[in-house]
Order: sequence, then C-alpha cells, then structure tokens
Amino acid sequence: MKTRVAMLFGGKSVEHEVSVISGIQAYLSMDTDKYEVIPVYMTKKNEMYIGEEIGKMDSYKDIPKLLSGSRRVIMINEDGKVKLTPFPLKKFGKNQDTEIDVVFPVVHGTNVEDGALQGYLKTIGVPFVGCDVTASAIGMDKYIMKAVLKESQVPVLDALEFKLSDYAEMESLLNRTEEKLGYPVIVKPVNLGSSVGITVAKTRAELSAAVDTAFQYATKVLVEHAITNLREINCAVLGDENEASASECEEPMHTRDILSYEDKYVSNAKGSGSKGMASVARKIPAELSPERREEVRSLAVKAFQALGCNGVARIDFMIDEETDKLYFNEINTIPGSLAFYLWEPLGVPYKELLHRMIQLALKRTRIEEGLTFSFDTNILSQASLSGAKERKGNESTPDGFFQRKCIQKYYGSGCADDFGAAFESSVQYCGQNLYRKNPGGGNYGADGGRNLFSYYFSRICLYLSIWEWRGAPLCHGKRAGE
Repeated sequence: MKTRVAMLFGGKSVEHEVSVISGIQAYLSMDTDKYEVIPVYMTKKNEMYIGEEIGKMDSYKDIPKLLSGSRRVIMINEDGKVKLTPFPLKKFGKNQDTEIDVVFPVVHGTNVEDGALQGYLKTIGVPFVGCDVTASAIGMDKYIMKAVLKESQVPVLDALEFKLSDYAEMESLLNRTEEKLGYPVIVKPVNLGSSVGITVAKTRAELSAAVDTAFQYATKVLVEHAITNLREINCAVLGDENEASASECEEPMHTRDILSYEDKYVSNAKGSGSKGMASVARKIPAELSPERREEVRSLAVKAFQALGCNGVARIDFMIDEETDKLYFNEINTIPGSLAFYLWEPLGVPYKELLHRMIQLALKRTRIEEGLTFSFDTNILSQASLSGAKERKGNESTPDGFFQRKCIQKYYGSGCADDFGAAFESSVQYCGQNLYRKNPGGGNYGADGGRNLFSYYFSRICLYLSIWEWRGAPLCHGKRAGE
C-alpha cells in the first residue's frame, strides 16, 4: 500500500509565489510507485484547497478561477487518523474525506516556514517532513540563530538587532550602527528569506532608507557588517541531528552586492518554465580548493546539527576574499526547489532526495512515539479548588466548607457556628440589605443557604468577604490573633 503524502505549498507569506513553484516541482518529481501524492494549495489566508488543477503550474495564472474549480478542505485528526475533509462540513450526508499518512510542507517564509505551520501539524498529530518547531523558528530568526551558532563555534559576522519600538529613536539607531559596525552594512528583516527586504547601505542616508524598507516586512531588523569583496558559497545538508551529510557546493553568479529576489525567481522564470532556484546562474561545483570545499561541507553539517534540523536545508556561506575567512551567512530550512540541484552531482536524483526526506520524517515520528508525554495519575480525582489537600467529615457541604475556611484561614474561635449566621454577617458587611428577601419570601440564610438561589448568592458574598475584604468582621468576633 502506498504512503499518502499531502504536499503543502503557498501560504500566508511574501514568498508565497516562490513556494508554489517549489511545491509543484516537488509534486511532479515524487516517486509515484511508493507514494500517492495529494497537492494542497494554501492561499494567502492559509486556506487549503485540493483538486485536479492544483498541481498544474499553468493554473496559477488565474487563481480565482483555480479556486472556484477546487475543493476547500481542512486538516483534522479523527480517531487517530489525519484527514483532509471538505469545508464547510456537510450538514447531511457523508463528507468525502482524504486520509493522509504524512505531510510534506514545501513552504517559504514567515507564518509557514518559521515553526507556525509545523506547530499546527505537531498539534494534530501528523508526521511531517523537515525541521520541527524549534529548529524552524530559530532558523528563521537570523539574530537568535547567530547566537546559537556562536555558542557552537560556527563563525558568524557581528550584527545588531533593532525592534520596531526602536524605530522612534532613529538617530540613536543610526549612531549605534556607525559606532559598532561602520559602513558598509547590510540590512535585513530578521525573519524573511528569498532576499526580500534586504538592502546594502554605504551611507547614513542609505542606512535610514534601508531600515525603513526592512521594517515594512518585519517587526525586527538585523544590521550586520557587509563584506565588500566576497564570494557566496552554498551547500545543502540532508539528515537529522544524529546523522547528516553535505551536498556539492555551488557559487551563485550575479553582478550585484546580493542575489535579489528577481535574480532568483522572476527573471529566470520568464524563460525557464518557472524553475525557481534551479534556474539561477551558478557554478556547480564551486571553484574551491579541496581543503576549502571540505571546510564548507563540514561547517554546513555542524551548523545543521547545532540547530537541530531535519530533512534538507541549504546553508549559505560567505568568503571574505580580503582576509580569506569563511563565515556562516544564513540557513534555509525549506530551501527554494529543495536544493535538489546540489544533490544531483553526487548521484542523488530529485526523486530519491524526496524519498529520503519522507523517511527521515517517519523515523522522527517513530522515535517520538517511544517517548512519554503523559502518565496515569489520580491528581484530578483528589483535586480541590480550595487548595486543601484533604477534606474531613461533611466539609464538602456549603456549611462545612466555608466554616473550615473561616476557621483555618482568617478567624479564631469566635467564628460563627453555622453557615446562616456567617452569611448574615457577610450580607450586612457587603451592604446588601436590599436583597435580604428572596423571591419566594423569607430571609437568606434562614434555610442554611440550601435553596438554589440563596446558596449561590451566599457563596458570592462569602467569597467577597473572605477573599477580598479580609479585614471584615465576617464572624461574631475578630480575626485570629487580633
């Protein structure tokens, strides 16, 4: 029996279109002898759709038309089985559910690659390909990621982080940058990829404009020293935190300071059938000495495992040609095109790469299923909102309960002997004399507070007097010790 795989792409992200390209690439490359693949398109509102046209690239030229001919679904866990079920649910008749065994997210950017989607999949109990919640979140936050890698002795450039609250103090922000880093600097949204919102600044005016741009995409901005004479070297890693291997190295070819979004996707997609990152001009293998190549590959695996990654990630490095130093730049926990083009030179075709990623996801699930997440206990059977460890006699009754509270917590031997007397004093103290008569006639407390209306009203008054107005003469005497 084939394993059913839900291939997710799109999502609420500025990298939405990139994800569609990567997702359909992966869907068309899956081994259909082993897997039954259901392409699932996530709109920019994170609504999920399935249908015959979802896996066709040409369909996305007219998305409203695509959605009108597709079925909206939600992912649920019912009796331990994860299903794609039509939404809204049918009021009558049976819903046509599609059961799935594993989810393959091919998504990029904030709200989908940063741990948010992974958390949802974890919650509903479905195996999923790629990094878990923690690794995804750290990998997306460039500043936190630098801190983790520094601890693991992975070389990174010095950087400053500015929050949206710092934006009002722009002059102070600019001064700190000039003092700590100097020019040129590179300014990035802290949690985006695909070069969105990234700018190189060489002057104070350019820095101010770059910060403005970055804050359009994120509430935190990273500013780091920019290497003026650099080589960009990328390497992918496949595996998990226990065992991982590195791909071939590449050197992207471009003429600007950074490889832009247009370099990666727009310009190349026009003449390449929307091949995404696979169509970017690059040298594979990168022209590196054997020693430097192995240094890059070894450092890539070290960073991958330090961050607790799973599946495939692409790690980008920089070489400062003036100092010949190698620096970690960033990690893509779900890289564009899943970086399949870096594995083909090593004899790993795209189909095989996807298979290995799914098997890594299932391996992680098997390990986690062996862990203990709950254990039998009788805590709830003995629990009491009163905070007491045990009750004696008839203290579970209104009389006994409040009597005990009165005696143990606040008052001495002068406490009232019965519930009704305590209540009368409480009412008087709370100024509730207008409500001393209940709808059926008679005084509250005259029946010991045991009819329904008087019982709940008396509880309210006693709680107020005992817990809020602790100095009140609730009982016929003073509190203990007074």
